Amino acid sequence: MEGDDDGPNEAQDSDFPTVERSRLQEMLSLLGLETYQAQKLSLQDSLQISSDSMKNWAPHAPKDLPWSFLRKLQALNAEARNTTMVLDAPPDARPVEKESQVEEETIYWDTADDISADIYSFSELPTPDTPVNPLDLLCALLLSSDSFLQQEIVLKMSLCQFALPLVLPDPENHYHTFLLWAMRGTVRTWGSQPPRAVGSFREDSVVLSRAPAFAFVRMEVSSNSKSQLLNAVLSPGHRQRDCFWHRDLNLGTNPREIADGLVEISWFLPSGREDLDIFPEPVAFLNLRGDIGSHWLQFKLLTEISSAVFILTDNISKKEYKLLYSMKGSATKYYFILSPYRGKRNTNLRFLNRLIPVLKMDHSHVLVKVSSTDSAGFVRRVRAIVAHVARSPCRRVSVEDMANAARKLGLRVDEDCAECQRAKGRMEQITRKIKDSDAYRRDELRLQGDPWRKAAQVEKELCQVQWAGDPPEKYRAELRHRLLELRMQQNGHDPAWGLQEFISGISSPSLGEKQYFLRWMEWGLARAAQPRPRPSPETTLTLRPKHCGAVDFGEPLWPEPLGVEHFLREMGQFYEAESCLVEAGKLPAGQRRFAHFPGLALELLLRGLPLELIDGNTLSTPLRWVTGLLKELHVRLERRSRLVVLSALGVPGTGKSTLLNTMFGLRFATGRGRGPRGAFMQLLTVAESFSQDLGCDHILVIDSGGLIGGVLTEAGERFEQEASLATLIMGLSNVTVVSLAETRDIPPAILHAFLRLEKTGHMPNYQFVYQSLHDASAPGSKPRERKQLLDQPRDASRATVQMEDQGGGIRTLAGLAFCDPEKQHVWNIPGLWHGVPPMAAVSLGYSEAIFELKRCLLENIRNGLSNQNKNVQQLIELVRRL
Repeated sequence: MEGDDDGPNEAQDSDFPTVERSRLQEMLSLLGLETYQAQKLSLQDSLQISSDSMKNWAPHAPKDLPWSFLRKLQALNAEARNTTMVLDAPPDARPVEKESQVEEETIYWDTADDISADIYSFSELPTPDTPVNPLDLLCALLLSSDSFLQQEIVLKMSLCQFALPLVLPDPENHYHTFLLWAMRGTVRTWGSQPPRAVGSFREDSVVLSRAPAFAFVRMEVSSNSKSQLLNAVLSPGHRQRDCFWHRDLNLGTNPREIADGLVEISWFLPSGREDLDIFPEPVAFLNLRGDIGSHWLQFKLLTEISSAVFILTDNISKKEYKLLYSMKGSATKYYFILSPYRGKRNTNLRFLNRLIPVLKMDHSHVLVKVSSTDSAGFVRRVRAIVAHVARSPCRRVSVEDMANAARKLGLRVDEDCAECQRAKGRMEQITRKIKDSDAYRRDELRLQGDPWRKAAQVEKELCQVQWAGDPPEKYRAELRHRLLELRMQQNGHDPAWGLQEFISGISSPSLGEKQYFLRWMEWGLARAAQPRPRPSPETTLTLRPKHCGAVDFGEPLWPEPLGVEHFLREMGQFYEAESCLVEAGKLPAGQRRFAHFPGLALELLLRGLPLELIDGNTLSTPLRWVTGLLKELHVRLERRSRLVVLSALGVPGTGKSTLLNTMFGLRFATGRGRGPRGAFMQLLTVAESFSQDLGCDHILVIDSGGLIGGVLTEAGERFEQEASLATLIMGLSNVTVVSLAETRDIPPAILHAFLRLEKTGHMPNYQFVYQSLHDASAPGSKPRERKQLLDQPRDASRATVQMEDQGGGIRTLAGLAFCDPEKQHVWNIPGLWHGVPPMAAVSLGYSEAIFELKRCLLENIRNGLSNQNKNVQQLIELVRRL
């Protein structure tokens, strides 16, 4: 070790931190992350489309690992934490010696998951051919990411059922961070037991919901692995879940360089089925990486937030005994898990006898596990202890409660930065005044509702008479006059106080504060006023509200919840009304007050917020608002304005929004009834190094949301509106994905759009995707074959064909030009979950199939198989025409 000239004791005291600092910097350098210390890696950086987006290759060097991890995590790949590299061996490499070396390291570090013998961890600095421990990769990436990428990483890890980082160690400055903000966007769903009704579930943010917490820690050396034990406790039946990374997983034996001191958290969440649930209520489990003696602050935090702490050890030394003795008077229960045959048995017994009265234990709090112990029986015993403590009066904490305890101990909480707190304060000012969402929309967002519905209806009539041959001019003039009156009424209003505050929030000169404000608004609105359920005689579906409000799902149909999109829709209506008056010469252009609104909204689009293209309430497009947005986009993109439009259509509940989010890392609302009903768009940037090859600079992704009802009827105004909107979305698109359930035909509105576009010759490249609605492990019907899609249509589809077929007679789908079997692309996607939610993991088959679909879509764009790519100006003209 460096500094030996100063004597052994001095060297250890003075040089130990120096080696730690260099270890972090060496790890960041090894992973290629040192450049992201001043300017943090952003969410937009991670979502860029590049040539790597089309590759499914193993990393070849440590610098590939962060990007491989992010790509796989975005795709919800269960193998995301695997840091195995395919190293290019030098010509003179001797494989036999290398294999022997690895074997020696594996034996040497056999207990690395639970041994933090700090003196060994400084044996030598990492080198480019040194395998990287997955926990080191996670810590290095989180330390190099901004708050919003951290939040996305944690959210995706939660969906993959990985343990989540709760306390992030900083081995350089010893300034550990509690990740409250990073957890803020994670929402979990669970069932009640016994279920009050079919589909009786509860949804809440993990930050706000309270549950008993159980911590598992190691003292000095333990022959038993905490992580393996935790996984066994959390795994129902014989299906092992690798929630916590452990020594028996690939590279699990590699020494941790910077991750010691990391605290992870995971939850058991019941499904509501007694035959499957290990515990009847949610339970939190915490895992400290490293020895409690080296990470006393984290251990102290765990003792203050946990109902019980399980301490795994082979030996109890005098130092650890004194540390535990200092916990005298704690309300937390303590349990020891010992392997006495490897330790100093008599010494352990002596110290335990002294600790029993101090920690208020009895002999049942000491568990012994040796190699001959029945593992399944031992796991059942630990579960029984957890269940007993959880049933009794005990401490129940949320992540917010944990953060408060962390602050008192001097840990940094990520959410405490000034920008985040200012944004939170503004959100609270707005949401404090919301007592009832319907009343708030009626009284504060006045331009929506009836005024917008009436104006939209008149604009539709104007559009129809424009194409109706030779309509009477008097009728057209009457419609224009009626529209002008409605727009003058709208323009006579001033923005309400809440909308003004919202506009101030998104106008902040600080980009970070603006992003914080939007996230706070999403969560604040979801909790401020949940809409009252309205019984629907037409459906028995139980729909659930968006985001993180704590709500029962065992209720009738829910109306659309209040969200950020309603504030933006109100801004759009102010802009629409003002623009209409300027066009009619009723308002001088110099007196405009809202001309800057599209620019404000565009900033949100560029930062990853979905913007509304089609209003789901009126089933219409605010043309001037959308055109204004696209004009601002054209100005902003300048020379990089070549666009490809990719859309997804389908009936709600067929997984199209989840599919888009998984493919591209987008933020479309998912789940039936969870979000707004309209069509939304998001913008993806193509890396400059790849844009020439791909043939575009950006990809505009459109999600049809809940616009297509899927009702098998071909008559009525609703169907005509749905068909027209499907035609609009597909007409704008270069590539369209049609998402279908296993047993459903193509919705009539979408089929109608295909037939209309076939006549115009403007047919996008399209992919039909059948998604299984069963979990991947459950037996079920086989996926539909391609031939079934092309067979004779059912009655509703047949009627739709008749409506559009001017030549008479009924044609089969296979007879249509756009259904050429040789050119047809039909995908069968496995079910999203492997097992029974909420504890089910994402199916690896789903992730892999989504990646192949993504690669196909990008290949089609690159090979010019889609409609001709357009620039933003051409897209504006196409929106106007359609």
